Parts: sequence; structure tokens; C-alpha cells
Amino acid sequence: MTASQNIIPVNANTPHILIVEDDPAIATSLRVTFKREGWLVTWLDNATSVIPTLQSFNDQNQSVSGMVLDVGLPDGDGLNLCQDIRHSGIIGPLKQLPIVFLTARSDEVDRILGLEMGGDDYCPKPFSPRELVARLKAIWRREQLTASSVDSQAILTDETTEPQFFYLDSGIWRYDPLTYTLYWNENRLELSNTERKLILALLANPERVFSREQLLNSISDYPDHRLARTIDSHVKSIRKQLAQISESEDQEIIYTHRGLGYGLCAS
Repeated sequence: MTASQNIIPVNANTPHILIVEDDPAIATSLRVTFKREGWLVTWLDNATSVIPTLQSFNDQNQSVSGMVLDVGLPDGDGLNLCQDIRHSGIIGPLKQLPIVFLTARSDEVDRILGLEMGGDDYCPKPFSPRELVARLKAIWRREQLTASSVDSQAILTDETTEPQFFYLDSGIWRYDPLTYTLYWNENRLELSNTERKLILALLANPERVFSREQLLNSISDYPDHRLARTIDSHVKSIRKQLAQISESEDQEIIYTHRGLGYGLCAS
């Protein structure tokens, strides 16, 4: 059975990980480790099959809990593939699935670029499969906190499935908790999990200025992510998307307080 054929029926109650890695040794090591955790695994060894596979899962209402994506694939770049996934027509939770990059690149710029293009975390090679398990669990833990934390995600404390509206002078925000989707002035935003959580934290307190450290604490548990440029990169990506749909070129939606951090423009 080839990697591209290794697609299995998925139990929605069991974590399901999609591995996209062309090195059979690495993929085998990850599969063994994940299966020891009791997780289900699908392995693909090429970029071309990824979006059709995700679409197939989506069509069959099968869940995907996370994707481990190699940056260097024989038929495409993992960074570009991640961006394609975030901007594809796939709807629902699959559109927001956590993506962890595997990369041999150690340069800080390359890592931040991966986050800018929609990744949620990265694991530099060589790595321990156990570390990757810990990183995936940390992402899921943060997802649970997103739905229950009063301090950082106050808009979700009622655990409602109804859309949440936020009427600010700078625009109307709508969050759909069923599809994890944010809208600004009825324009759907194509956001990574990290970008979505960042905006939700700002929406919880639209008059407040958050330091980069406070925002980092809401999106990452790892010290190697505690870089000011990580937040700056996500804000830059969000601003670019908002600018494309804004009616005014001069409208500032996320503003910068020099030396302090970021806030959401409420007036």
C-alpha cells in the first residue's frame, strides 16, 4: 500500500492526524508514536493529494484533528500548500485544522514565514516524535481554553452555538462557533487557528491594549515561540486581509501602541 492510498475510516471521537511527509522512515516513526497514543493516522507522501484528501474527509463528515506537514515535499512547498489549504473552498473545522510544520530550516525568518502563511506551530528537524505529540496536545489544549476561558476569550464563556456579534464603530464582527469562522462587515476572513484566536482575544476587550507577551500566552505554550515578531507577523497577515475588504484605505482596525502592543479599534 502506498502512502497516498493509506486512508482509513475515521472515528469522530478519536484524534485523527494527517501526516504529509515524503520520508518513509520519519513517517513510520510518527505513525508508530501516534498509534501508541490511540490516535488514527492517515499518511500522504506528496503535496498533490492533500487538498483532495481533506475535501474527501469533509464530504464524508470525517474529522481531522491536526496535520503534520513537511515543508520540503517532492512535488511542492509545504508553506505554499498550507496557504492553499487556508484559502481553499473547504469549509467547517477542516478549514481551521491545526497545522504543525516539520522543517529542516532553522532560520527564524523561515519559521515566522510559516506562521504567517497559516501554520500553528513548527518542529525543526531533527526532532523527537514525543515532542510532536506534546505540541499537538498543546494546540488542542489551547483550543479548549478558547471555548472556556473568561480572561482571554470572554466572548465564548456561555458556550453557545449561536453566532456572536460585536458592534464597533470600526465595523461589525461576527463569530460563528460552529464553523470557527470570523466575519468582518459580513466578509468572511480566511484565518489560521492562531490568527482567529488572536482576534478573539482582542474582541473580548476591544478597548484594551494587549502586550505582545499577553497575546503570545493566548496562542502558544512554547518558549521558542515567545518572539515579538511572531505576533507582529500574524497582525501583519490579518491587517493585509482586512485592508483588501475595507472601504477606506486609511481605516485602521488593529492599531499599534508603540512600546506596548496591539488593540482593536473600537471607535
